[in-house]
Amino acid sequence: MNKPVAVMDLGTNTFHLLIAEANPDDPKELLHLYEPVRLGKGGINKGIIQPDAFERGVKTMQKFHQHIAQFEVGAVKAIATSALRNAANGKDFIEQVKQQTGIEIELIDGDKEAEYIYNGVKASGCLSDENSLIIDIGGGSVEFIICDSEHIKWKQSFEIGAARLMERFQTSDPISAEAIEELQNYLDHILTPLFTAANGIEIQKLIGSSGAFETFIEVMELEKGHAFDLKSIKCEDFNTSEFEELTARLISSTHQERAAMKGIIPLRVDMIVVASLITRYVMDRLQIYRVAMSMYSLKEGVLAELIA
Repeated sequence: MNKPVAVMDLGTNTFHLLIAEANPDDPKELLHLYEPVRLGKGGINKGIIQPDAFERGVKTMQKFHQHIAQFEVGAVKAIATSALRNAANGKDFIEQVKQQTGIEIELIDGDKEAEYIYNGVKASGCLSDENSLIIDIGGGSVEFIICDSEHIKWKQSFEIGAARLMERFQTSDPISAEAIEELQNYLDHILTPLFTAANGIEIQKLIGSSGAFETFIEVMELEKGHAFDLKSIKCEDFNTSEFEELTARLISSTHQERAAMKGIIPLRVDMIVVASLITRYVMDRLQIYRVAMSMYSLKEGVLAELIA
């Protein structure tokens, strides 16, 4: 029997640890931890990891190291994305983690990140032979991938993650109409490569990979009074009109109203607003009328590669 493998996805908001059996046909999850490290808090748009966030990150990595030892893991892969990629002290963080835990963090670019996300979503069974647009809304960056189940047709990572946009545009509670307009004008400009790439391609479906999309589905199901277990699904289609109604409500709500909603974890109470705005904006611009959520994303893509 092969030893279990461990994958860490060290994002701008959340650090994930996934330990699974090293079986390529059915990599059974043994442990999945996620810690709201908020590595980008207070410094994401300044290109620096603030001291308290730095400390939270190192402590979380020490905790992950203990679990890796406990499960007697064989292969380990730790992947860092936007916050560490762009922080002036990102390399210091990587060094300190290596000294204290022996874990070597691999810094990947946005292109590689998009590739891993595609492989993760593909493993969830969400893709078909029709054209889909995968959107992965992280804290630091957002990846867009135009694809089907066989090929990536176009991919790009943009440094417009929820933590960045929130710090820049979400300065009132609820977010003001002026701020929404400013945000949309900003996206018009930044996302030109996406609209150019999508020109002439009919995209049938938008697939959100984990993150905010887990929150959307959870809130919709709980509001209907359904018992809901995220772990039991890999891929889920949304009712589009329900989804549009929910995002409209989230965008116009106050912090207090969102905090009282069942299904929204504290980390996402505020970020869900810009995540809703980005999603609605892209659906409108590209006239996509079907939405789904994949529970799998970057870490599952890394896992698939590690055990292949």
